[in-house]
Amino acid sequence: MSKGIVLIGMPCAGKSTLGVLLAEALDMGFVDTDHSIELFVGGDLQTFVNTNGYKALRAVEEKVLLTEIAHGKVTATGGSAVYSEAGMDHLKSQATVIFLDLPKQQLELRMTNFTTRGIARRPNQSLSSLFDERRVLYVRYADINVDCGNKSIEQLLAELVTISTEHLSC
Repeated sequence: MSKGIVLIGMPCAGKSTLGVLLAEALDMGFVDTDHSIELFVGGDLQTFVNTNGYKALRAVEEKVLLTEIAHGKVTATGGSAVYSEAGMDHLKSQATVIFLDLPKQQLELRMTNFTTRGIARRPNQSLSSLFDERRVLYVRYADINVDCGNKSIEQLLAELVTISTEHLSC
């Protein structure tokens, strides 16, 4: 079975959008783990966080990550996947992990729904603080970092196709 591609990064970095396009370009399956989590909890992420708290969301996310089969497909993870060492180790054993690294300033411009998006974050944690906390983890788990600053979707997709083709043949 062929190796897969796993995309990690902050919410609004383009994991889902690029993941769908990359899977299509590579003729691979696609899975978005945020959708898998929503199916698991039977509702949207924000409602789950509001009811159960961000730690409960992270616990469910780990359960979902540990059941994912990343071989032969492109997987877009939720932004908080990197809080689960077990989940990331599981995915890394089956796939090349690519960090979509969007600069903080561009992220702040893109994310207009920070408080309602269903993000696993501490109460009252700012986007800037969350970015700083998570970026270290993204770098730790990534096999490849892709600088997404000032690049179009088309440019990023072309870069990801090139990277993925090289790593899928390894």
